[in-house]
Amino acid sequence: MPYTYEYPHPAVTTDCVIFGYDVSEGLSVLLVQRGLEPYKGRWAFPGGFMKIDEDADTGALRELMEETGLQPGTVEQFGTFTQVDRDPRERVITIAYYALVRKADVRGGDDAAQARWFPVTQVPPLAFDHDRILRVALGKLKEKIHFEPVGFDLLPEVFTMPQLQALYESILEVRFDRRNFAAKIGKLGLLTEVGERPAGTASRIPVRYSFNREKYLEMKGKGFRLEF
Repeated sequence: MPYTYEYPHPAVTTDCVIFGYDVSEGLSVLLVQRGLEPYKGRWAFPGGFMKIDEDADTGALRELMEETGLQPGTVEQFGTFTQVDRDPRERVITIAYYALVRKADVRGGDDAAQARWFPVTQVPPLAFDHDRILRVALGKLKEKIHFEPVGFDLLPEVFTMPQLQALYESILEVRFDRRNFAAKIGKLGLLTEVGERPAGTASRIPVRYSFNREKYLEMKGKGFRLEF
């Protein structure tokens, strides 16, 4: 045997909770349908066993690409899940990651029968302990949105204030006053108006915006506190 140890060693996996957003469905999460036992046919997060010669970040990105075709560039670690019976095959510890991406086409690959985006309000029962992992990930996202501008990763390049407000409402599961939301976001200096409202059009025609990338990265690095 290439490896022998005095003490039992658990296996290590990575799982990726990938959030996407669009104005029609709101906040979504990327799932794969398992093609193998255990839990064959059930939905789960993209992930799998870490190779002996790779670190966890590399393993997470590799599994995500192999099972969905998605390559976000980076993922952020948010938790480690160690319940003794979380995997019926053997003693498995998983390191969980999440990322925010603009929704893109995905495809099942490797041992994933298919890959699909699900609205977070319509997620089916998940394999392993992934229901718990999702709850923790959603909690982290709700914390993150107060300390880091997240719209840049989820919205199209050009968007309206109502679309930005709908994103925040989808994540935080609340409703904001339109004028109050616009005033608070406007004070941050993150947005740049794109084009002009055509002359003579009604004021209800929404202004379009893009994110000021330089200001966005500055605030993302320094952190801030956004309260409504």
